[in-house]
Amino acid sequence: MEYNSDVLYLNDPFNNLSEKERVRLLKNSDMRGMSHLYDYYSAALYGVILRILANEDLAQDTLQEVFVKIWFKSDQYDETKGRLFTWMLNIARNAALDVKRSAKFKRSDQVQPLDNAIHTLKSGELKTDHIGLEQVMENLSAEQRQAIDYIYFQGFTHMELAKELDLPLGTVKSRVRTALKKLRSAFI
Repeated sequence: MEYNSDVLYLNDPFNNLSEKERVRLLKNSDMRGMSHLYDYYSAALYGVILRILANEDLAQDTLQEVFVKIWFKSDQYDETKGRLFTWMLNIARNAALDVKRSAKFKRSDQVQPLDNAIHTLKSGELKTDHIGLEQVMENLSAEQRQAIDYIYFQGFTHMELAKELDLPLGTVKSRVRTALKKLRSAFI
């Protein structure tokens, strides 16, 4: 099955559902609801996965695996801990990083800097309108953007990033923690 981010069902009664209703459908194992979730969120999740893997075939396969995980782990979603999209995004990100690590990608050849991703968002190539990544990332300092880029998109551990940037581990952790606080406050 080939991924097509341009599919939109205008007559789909699920298009106007609230997040709470989407969660209910997911937790009730409703296939129509799952299909709607795929149509509604797959473009954004695919964009994140593709950003991490930089390989369309692997990204498409990983996206399918992500939705299978979402289906089977739907009972683990807790509305009190965050939004549905954030939960799904974490599953997608972790799956992509697992694929990347298992395939032993070379970091320097496979990942573009975060600034290029922001440019991609501006050009409209990535359909992540409901994420608001561009505006939120502008609120971070250059050091915080760099830390988020390395940790969340390139798959570095805190220790690896500290070595890469020749910084104390505490400084790296502080930058990441501060950046995550700013990102969370933007989406709450």
